[in-house]
Amino acid sequence: MQIPEGKKIYFASDQHLGAPTADLSIVRERLFVQWLDEIKHDAAEIFIVGDLFDFWFEYGSVVPKGFVRVLGKLAEISDSGIKIHFFTGNHDLWMNDYFEKELNIPVYHEAREFTYNNKTFFIAHGDGLGPGDKGYKRMKKLFRHTVSKWLYKWLHPDIGVPLGQYLSVKNKLISGDEDVIYLGEDKEWLIMYAKRKLQTKHYNYFIFGHRHLPMVLDLGNESSYVNLGDWITYFTYGVFDGDQFELKTYSRPTPA
Repeated sequence: MQIPEGKKIYFASDQHLGAPTADLSIVRERLFVQWLDEIKHDAAEIFIVGDLFDFWFEYGSVVPKGFVRVLGKLAEISDSGIKIHFFTGNHDLWMNDYFEKELNIPVYHEAREFTYNNKTFFIAHGDGLGPGDKGYKRMKKLFRHTVSKWLYKWLHPDIGVPLGQYLSVKNKLISGDEDVIYLGEDKEWLIMYAKRKLQTKHYNYFIFGHRHLPMVLDLGNESSYVNLGDWITYFTYGVFDGDQFELKTYSRPTPA
């Protein structure tokens, strides 16, 4: 795709709406909606790269209560003709077809490749990629299995949703101390994963969420590793203007 003159591609991840409480979450939700409302004026496409929600489960005809502000804004932007891409994360991996049917937003459960202005992007939330963490990878396969989802849906929503929210908030990945410490280029597993991918194919940008630590790292040969940070501590997002990628911080006043 060739980005139209004056337009940009935007990226954001790890809003974790719903956590740690509904009252605290609504402040972040309003801020994120405010950001969406501002970028819609020059956005060619928007990528939400996982964990928009701290917990999400779709029953046959029921979705979790709340999030009407962000859902309404996404619907408005999608209806205006701006393409939105949604990647599931480890907190909202039980996403099915609600976004696709109601908002016309495609949902991706695996990494995807995109090309803009002859620049190649490898995009994924990032959970379960790279070496190690075999326990989580086994657990992810279990959670994503159709039988697991089928069994969980038999819990009444008044039980299943609060239970899922409780367990999700307890997950240390939302704001754990490990996420504020840079382990070094040779120990960061997503960086290691990106370098391994470069051995077989060239990408200009690897775009990930999940890690909660915003960074742009030059991998050499016109390739960069990007982690988008989060909307819990950093309020960071990525923007590609057709030529360069930049990681920015959204610092507007919190909406009333």
